[in-house]
Amino acid sequence: METKYKIWDPSTGIHLGPITLHFYSLMFICAFGLGYILMTRMFTIDHVNQKYVEPLFTWTLIGTILGARLGHVIFYQPELFKEDFWSVFLPISTKNGLKFTGFSGLASHGATIALILTTLYYSFKIIKKNPFWVYDRLGIVVSIGGAFVRIGNFFNSEIIGKPVDENSPFALLFPQQSSEYGITVPRYPTQLFEAFGYVCLFVLLWVLYRKTDKKYQQGWLFGLFFIILWAVRFFVEFLKEPQGDEFIQFAGLNTGQILSIPFMIAGLVIMIYSKNNKIAPEADKTF
Repeated sequence: METKYKIWDPSTGIHLGPITLHFYSLMFICAFGLGYILMTRMFTIDHVNQKYVEPLFTWTLIGTILGARLGHVIFYQPELFKEDFWSVFLPISTKNGLKFTGFSGLASHGATIALILTTLYYSFKIIKKNPFWVYDRLGIVVSIGGAFVRIGNFFNSEIIGKPVDENSPFALLFPQQSSEYGITVPRYPTQLFEAFGYVCLFVLLWVLYRKTDKKYQQGWLFGLFFIILWAVRFFVEFLKEPQGDEFIQFAGLNTGQILSIPFMIAGLVIMIYSKNNKIAPEADKTF
């Protein structure tokens, strides 16, 4: 394809004989792999027994995948419950014959809700700590993990931006974009905008965790994480194309923006609540 525009047209993945490791899947592996390393490091810093890392990783994985998938279907593609029920829970499609598809639709709002629930179970039943202690550290991990996921979206040419002037430094062609977006024209690389925001959030949270005493104010880091993460999502949405049918719209805001507002408010409430939820450094240890 010859054009004067900048083009993003990558290969589908890394070919290993008959198997192709798709870049989107690779980004998920990187997200969870780095998350495991970071959580292990934080548990070491906080003098918490390493035996509690693996069950947290397991419950986080379950919550992320199941919650993200259900969130996408409920908020953006509810017709799948009727038209292709098993594709909601399994990486397959039964329409027009059985075929492996992978999970092509995942929503961060659904993943967040599921992670909150699975982490509550982990906090009360396994590590036996205040859930906000776990959330504070999980927020750091999720920040960088979210950046990897958005880079995966970039490789897949999905969640693309709205058309942009061809002279803009951000103008980019996505030849592999889904047919639902129509003719291929220069667009914003909104996946990278969001990924950059999440990387900045990760750096901020990590510095606050390591260099201040905010980690002893249980919930403060998590509240800040909620506010900034969903603010990034809220503002980048102005440059995005709609993701499927927009079932929730109000005052010019789309589904993603409206769903982000309660999370930002929740973050503010949690930060205020954290003032009365401080612990002494020696109470942070679990063996």
